[in-house]
Amino acid sequence: MSSLDELINKAQLLLSEGHSQEQIADELSLSMETVTWLLTQQPGAEAPKDVHIDWTAVSSDAELIDMTARMLIRRYFSAVERGDVTAGSEEAEFDTVVGISLSGVPLATLIAEETGSRLAIYHPAKHSPAEKKIGSVSGSFAGVDGKSCVIVDDVITTGKTLHEVVDYLRAHGARPVAIWVLFDKRDVRTVEGVPVFPLCRISRID
Repeated sequence: MSSLDELINKAQLLLSEGHSQEQIADELSLSMETVTWLLTQQPGAEAPKDVHIDWTAVSSDAELIDMTARMLIRRYFSAVERGDVTAGSEEAEFDTVVGISLSGVPLATLIAEETGSRLAIYHPAKHSPAEKKIGSVSGSFAGVDGKSCVIVDDVITTGKTLHEVVDYLRAHGARPVAIWVLFDKRDVRTVEGVPVFPLCRISRID
C-alpha cells in the first residue's frame, strides 16, 4: 500500500469516526483542500501540492514530547542570546504559554512547566460547532488579558489559525511575543509582526 493510499484510508477512517474535515486536517497536518481531495477523490482531479508530516513516533511518547518541548525552549532562547530576535531581551520575555488545541496543548503544557509560565489553551474558530465560528481561550485555564504570550503549535499548514490567535490576543490586550512550532510547511517568518521559531522548515521542490 502506498503512503497516499494510507493517507486516504486514514482520512476516511477519521471521517467514519465522526471527525469533521477541519479536525481531519489537524490530525493529518494537511490543508483543507488536501483533505477534501483525499475524501472525494474526484476523477481527473490533480492532488493538491502538500506535505504530510507524521510525528506520532514522538507525539505518542510522553518522554519524547518533553524532550521536544525542551528543544523549542532552547531554540528560542538561543535565538534571543544571539540577537536573532529583533526585540530587546526584556521584550522577548513572556509569562503565558498559549497552546493551540489540539496538538499544541501537550507541548505548551510542558513548556509552561519548564519556564514557570501560566498555561492558556486556544480553541480555533474552525473547531467551533456554532454557526458563526469564532475562536476562544478556554475558561478552564489561564486567561490572556494583559499578558505577554508565546503561541505554541505543532505544524504551520496554512498559517490561518496563527493569524487568528494573534488577532485574538491583541484584541484582548495581550502581547504575542513569539510563535513556536515544530514544523513550518509554508516558510512563515512572521505572523503580523510576531516572529516564528520552528524546529524544522519544510520546503517542497517540484
